[in-house]
Amino acid sequence: MREEENKRTSPKSKVKSFFKKRWAFPAVYIASAAIILTGVLWYQNSASDTDKFNYDASKNPNTQLNGDEPSVPVTNDVENFAWPVNDPDAVITQKGFYDNSQSKEEQINSLVFYDNMYQPNTGVDLKMEDNSEFEVLASLSGTVTKVSEDSVLGNSIEIEHADGIKTFYQSVKDIQVKEGDEVKKGQPLATSGQSLYNKDGGIHVHFEIRKDNVAVNPIDYFNKSLASLENADTSEASSTSEENEVTDESNKEESVSEDATENQSNKEVTEESTDSKNTDADATNESTDSSSDDAADESTSADPNA
Repeated sequence: MREEENKRTSPKSKVKSFFKKRWAFPAVYIASAAIILTGVLWYQNSASDTDKFNYDASKNPNTQLNGDEPSVPVTNDVENFAWPVNDPDAVITQKGFYDNSQSKEEQINSLVFYDNMYQPNTGVDLKMEDNSEFEVLASLSGTVTKVSEDSVLGNSIEIEHADGIKTFYQSVKDIQVKEGDEVKKGQPLATSGQSLYNKDGGIHVHFEIRKDNVAVNPIDYFNKSLASLENADTSEASSTSEENEVTDESNKEESVSEDATENQSNKEVTEESTDSKNTDADATNESTDSSSDDAADESTSADPNA
């Protein structure tokens, strides 16, 4: 019985004998690594299976980026202001934007003479060298807010691009859009025309960019994004515009004052001339009366019966 019990080996002794073998630990390490690697590969495959369904989160209207905040659509802030013509190299700037920081010569070239007064140009006037007509395009995507006819400025189009930012296209004809239309950048709007305000411009388009109704130099924003104008400080341009308006009013007042002074001078000269004529007439009458009296006296003395 004891010999049979000694022949029996316990589980613990089998484990000990297994780990005593040289290849035991390397085999355990290799098996563990194989199991871990298999688990990693399985996880990656299960994650890539979701791509089979081509799920697009942007198509789900209930998907929100930041908790309770709704998603915001992409605007045209990324668009750049473009020249309102097909080929900017084909046109010339007949009148530039008036800026107080310019040289005297540039300022003079940026004045428009109308109604016997010089007015600062609040945009750029573009024309062809041969004075031919050309197509006028939208400088930026937006909404047409106004289409009007003006006998002085010519037909005009107003397009709003963002809160407070608009572009204006004046001295145009054959208008192809109407109020409320959504237009895309580069879309044809009209054909260049003429205006009484700038007769020297011939066939041209007057183009303006305004922020909060303050005109800015379009040349400074061509090929720049709408966001660059949104972030721009136009307070200095606003003060310049107000100074120009004050100057215009002063010129008008000076003109009225000069006219009044000239009228007063003319009136005084007229009155003096009238008084002089009246004085001369009185002197003539006195001379006539004196001559008559002298003639009467001579006649009396010559008659012996008198």
